[in-house]
Amino acid sequence: MEFCFTEEEGEFKREVQDFLRQEVTEEVVEETVETGGAYGAALARKLVQKLGSRGWLLPHWPKEYGGLGSSVTMDFIILDEMAYSGLPWSFVGAYMAGPIILRQGSEEMKKEFLPRIAKGEIEFALGYTEPDAGSDLASLNVSAEDKGDFFLVNGQKTFSSHCHLAEYHWLAVRTDFDTKKHRGISMMIVDLRSEGITINPMITMAGYRTNEVFYDNVRVPRKNLVGEKNRGFYYLMEALDFERMFPIGFYRKLFEGIVEYAKETVIHGKPLSKNSLVRQKLAQIATELEVVKILYYQLPYMLEKRMLPNYQSSMQKIFASELAQRITNTGMEILGPYAQLKKGAKWAPMAGKAEYAYRRSVVETIYAGTSEIQRNIIAQRGLGLPRS
Repeated sequence: MEFCFTEEEGEFKREVQDFLRQEVTEEVVEETVETGGAYGAALARKLVQKLGSRGWLLPHWPKEYGGLGSSVTMDFIILDEMAYSGLPWSFVGAYMAGPIILRQGSEEMKKEFLPRIAKGEIEFALGYTEPDAGSDLASLNVSAEDKGDFFLVNGQKTFSSHCHLAEYHWLAVRTDFDTKKHRGISMMIVDLRSEGITINPMITMAGYRTNEVFYDNVRVPRKNLVGEKNRGFYYLMEALDFERMFPIGFYRKLFEGIVEYAKETVIHGKPLSKNSLVRQKLAQIATELEVVKILYYQLPYMLEKRMLPNYQSSMQKIFASELAQRITNTGMEILGPYAQLKKGAKWAPMAGKAEYAYRRSVVETIYAGTSEIQRNIIAQRGLGLPRS
């Protein structure tokens, strides 16, 4: 298949690249490394809000909600270019919660949240995982007791990575304990400044922060309930389809750095790039990057046709996340023992970028559903295979 953008999309891509070349600084890239690619820290906010002021954060959204009313492909272009430039690419409000608010939220909710999301003024954090509910999200037990005008929320969430940067929690709660597990879940938007919320840091092996979040009799206004009560599991599954759309730009840039290293590094009188094994490994990765590009841009094509890429997003996510790990593994092999040195070490090749990416890539096949979960989805929804 030969993939190409429309003339308008190609021009948009060039404009975005020019803008990012002018605006992205070493400081904002370093800030992004420290947050693990999450959006919400100070420098990135300023830059992303410049994108939002142009309607570039979510170009396909209607103009009334801060977009340009253009193609969904433009959203995917901007996200991948941001990842390539070292900017945040994990936007919960824009690319996970926002699409569900747009599809399922009340008109009041859309007007309150969508324009601010599109401008980059607010960010959300995912509130799914609990100590006893990860891959099986139907088992979540954070409770939300219906008090009429508000819900009273109690319980614990974990691995809520954006909570120390975000304004709102995109929270999955149990509102009915007396029905089938998946039918008793609701989705709501919680102001993280609410009384009764405690956020504690958890530091990952990649060095950036995620969080555990405790709710102690937190009052959430009824107007913050997303869609219908007890229909939250279906909204959650829909949001996961959007979360699994994985831009590969960060690892594409890393791969380009590995290729340059191989060209410039001379071993036993000849560049590493002349080594047949190195060439084979790099050629394999280059081929797979072309494959993942097709899988990635298939998703906006389907969204344009008003189809929800269900198992297709799982296909793209599993291929992209496992490719990310193959890129980092290949980089560590080519760079050799010095690849283990972190940024700041005297002899660290590529300024320690390969070492950081190697640690960071571990989580890619875990969040948004493990690779095992993705394979189950592809088998059942894509191939029609039985559950057991």
